[in-house]
Amino acid sequence: MSARIVLLLSAIVCLQTAFAQETQRIYLSGTDKDHTVDWDFYCSGGRKSGQWTTIPVPSNWEQQGFGGYNYGHDKVKADEKGSYRYRFEAPVNWQQQQVNLVFDGVMTDADVKINGRAAGAIHQGGFYRFSYDISKLLRKGSNLLEVTVSKMSANASVNRAERNGDFWVLGGIYRPVYLEVKPRVHINRLAINATAKGDFSVQVFTNNLPAGYTVSAQVFSLDDKPVQAAVTANEKAYTTLPNERLYTLQQQVARPRTWSAEFPNRYRAVIQVKNDSQVVHSVTQPFGFRTIAVRPRDGIYVNGVRVLLKGVNRHSAWPETGRTLSKDISILDVNLVKDMNMNAVRMSHYPPDEHFLDVCDSLGLFVLDELTGWQAAYDTVTGRRLVKELVVRDVNHPSIIFWDNGNEGGFNRALDGDYALYDPQQRPVLHPWERYSGVDTKHYPDYNYVVNSSLYDQQDILMPTEFMHGLYDGGMGAGLRDFWARISQHPRGGGGFLWVFADEGLVRTDKDGWIDTDGNHAPDGIVGPHREKEGSFYAIKDTWSPVQISLPVITAAFNGRIPVENCYDYTPLSQCGFRWQLLRLPSPGKDNRADTINAGYITAPALAPHTKGFLQLAHPRDWDVADVLYITVTDPYGREILHKSWPLRSPAPPAATGNGQQVAAIVSGDTLTVTASNTRYAFSRTSGQLLQIVVNGQVVPLSGGTVLAGVAQSLQQFSHSPGDSGYIVTARYEGNGFLQAKWTIKAGAPAQLDYSYSVKGETPFTGITFNYPENMVKGMAWIGEGPYRVWKNRLQGQQFGSWYKAYNNTVTGESWEYPEFKGYHAQVRRATFYTTGNPVTFYIGNEGTFLQVFRPQPPKGAGNNHTAPAFPEGDIGFMSAISPIGTKFQEAARMGPESQGNLMLNYTPVSGRIWIDAGM
Repeated sequence: MSARIVLLLSAIVCLQTAFAQETQRIYLSGTDKDHTVDWDFYCSGGRKSGQWTTIPVPSNWEQQGFGGYNYGHDKVKADEKGSYRYRFEAPVNWQQQQVNLVFDGVMTDADVKINGRAAGAIHQGGFYRFSYDISKLLRKGSNLLEVTVSKMSANASVNRAERNGDFWVLGGIYRPVYLEVKPRVHINRLAINATAKGDFSVQVFTNNLPAGYTVSAQVFSLDDKPVQAAVTANEKAYTTLPNERLYTLQQQVARPRTWSAEFPNRYRAVIQVKNDSQVVHSVTQPFGFRTIAVRPRDGIYVNGVRVLLKGVNRHSAWPETGRTLSKDISILDVNLVKDMNMNAVRMSHYPPDEHFLDVCDSLGLFVLDELTGWQAAYDTVTGRRLVKELVVRDVNHPSIIFWDNGNEGGFNRALDGDYALYDPQQRPVLHPWERYSGVDTKHYPDYNYVVNSSLYDQQDILMPTEFMHGLYDGGMGAGLRDFWARISQHPRGGGGFLWVFADEGLVRTDKDGWIDTDGNHAPDGIVGPHREKEGSFYAIKDTWSPVQISLPVITAAFNGRIPVENCYDYTPLSQCGFRWQLLRLPSPGKDNRADTINAGYITAPALAPHTKGFLQLAHPRDWDVADVLYITVTDPYGREILHKSWPLRSPAPPAATGNGQQVAAIVSGDTLTVTASNTRYAFSRTSGQLLQIVVNGQVVPLSGGTVLAGVAQSLQQFSHSPGDSGYIVTARYEGNGFLQAKWTIKAGAPAQLDYSYSVKGETPFTGITFNYPENMVKGMAWIGEGPYRVWKNRLQGQQFGSWYKAYNNTVTGESWEYPEFKGYHAQVRRATFYTTGNPVTFYIGNEGTFLQVFRPQPPKGAGNNHTAPAFPEGDIGFMSAISPIGTKFQEAARMGPESQGNLMLNYTPVSGRIWIDAGM
């Protein structure tokens, strides 16, 4: 007998002595991905097949080097089987107990034997808890558990619903296995209905109770204080199965603290079977008082309050371990979801680990729990069994407010009524992507659909269960502000669920640990496979913040009055915290720590949910010398829900140090060379563009400017002459609009470039660009918004400050080093490029300029260019307008006002000024 089993059984003896009435759980496997137990294992095909060895349980066998990999779309799939063996000791006093063998999840068919005898029928369905009463199969001492797991099911409908889904196909005993030990007279299961008004009802399913036995229920707070006296079943039990009885216990709880995503208040119900005064069996079940209602032609109501679900879809996946997870990952994921100010999550496309629902209960997220069925449904016999397994396991979680009967056509409509058989709360049932139960869950609507739905559709509540597809940085934060403005103003808006939380990337044990997202099928996340945050994470957080501050800029006339809106459903604004900081920013460099020169708190006004008012900030000490104002908002639990920044000072041009030194110009063939102190600037007389800069004999290969990005131009005039303020070089271009560039070169000062341009018609971007060899760049420091790049339709969530990032060539969703180096950066005032040669610094004299940093590499798996929008040909650009990004399914123009191209009204010229310091 292993030391682990001896310790477990010793612990069980002690527990049974003191708490014999409690159900005991004895793990035969480990408890999660980080705590496993080795079982004997034989794989029938693929890698490491044909011999007995060991495997950690729980796990997916592909991630342990066995079998083969498949994604659901693969037409031909590996069909290996795994044979498991494990010896365990029977529980102490097992002959006086009922012993159930419980599997939390096996992919896909499980044939279970105890001591060579079948434990029960083969279980089919990879995402559901199932169990067997093995009391009569156990022997005193050592017992042999054998499980044969078939990766592909013998049931064709299970394969269609699960194995052909748009997600990875894995095999194995991937969730824990344990013995559940109960007294012979016991409670089988519970189903609680506790309403916001305090109506408490619990269905108690027991085995056949002998005469004189009673069933009671009592409600406690989580800190073990009784809320009400116990209530005892005073009605005749109903027979549900030959060996099962149903008792319904009811009572009224006065003024309960209700459960919601904002205030996840919970209680404990203690249910007991007694023989006279002796407790025979006791079960404790956490729950919450909560009422869900879908009001036709109106909205979704929780506890009598209309709510908008700000949600995301989530797969259960981790790169190294596949679908074998841990409670730590559940806590990580729920916190990340709540950090984005979401209040809901959809289980796509299968029920999660139960500990994920436990965390949703405790931290507060509304949940859509889903029966598997990606574009194909289970047959009715199988589906009815799996609906029962789903609902019976999850029914008491207050976080669950809807059941999803499959997804995207995977609806067996014969099952719609089955959920209510096991759910006394009668939660609504949805068909994600179609209109059902009075809810329009259309997938991937464009902006016009949302607008037209609010104008013309007078029936269904609008709540897309998938929208803003996040493939390769598209969707998600991009366009969300426009969509959310329409959904939140929709007369029947119910919210929506972004696709998807995380890139579903698997570490391929057959390909040296490469993380595989199956091309463009799975890199759709707001975060990466290891939860690396993309720029949309912060845009969503800003857009969905339950506190909105609408102060675009701070001017000299600012009087400290800041408009604020309380977008919470239940929380008064006075319960939130508001902290302000004044910071002085350092010169941009690799050490970018800003100095807080003053800070304090703003008293929150007493604003009820869904009302507007003002914050009042007095001009504090050091206001005139600060570079930036930060305001950070926290919720009643101290979680940051909003962080806003405003620059307070306009950029100052660099000071000249030339002390009157002369500037010389020489013409040689096509080249004009202007020399100022130790720096030479070379221009082409036929193109008017900068050719290079030479500082102390070292070439700085900044060239190819000034160019009007994306617009064909021809040089009309080129001139140069000395002037009072320095040597002047001017170039004017004509074409589709015009560009004029004026260089002013002084000794001891950066070169000054004044430019103006106009472009006719709609363009994806406007601005001027230069060329610089990408392979020479090592990093960039800047003062502006950061640290992530932006798109025209995803400007939210960045902070004004001093930033640095090393060079990377990240392709969003195909590699996961964030923030991406390349792309557009907003509100840049100063930027230094660190190179293998001289650093090059740009000072930007006008506010609102976007800095273009090279060109992001298009994703290899992109099936269209929606997520790889047009980009300037130059390497470094100074833009007044930038391009939007689209989604996997829709070009940007279909995503709302912010996602349109750029049009210069009346061809009004844009003027700008930059200074270039190449290391004087």
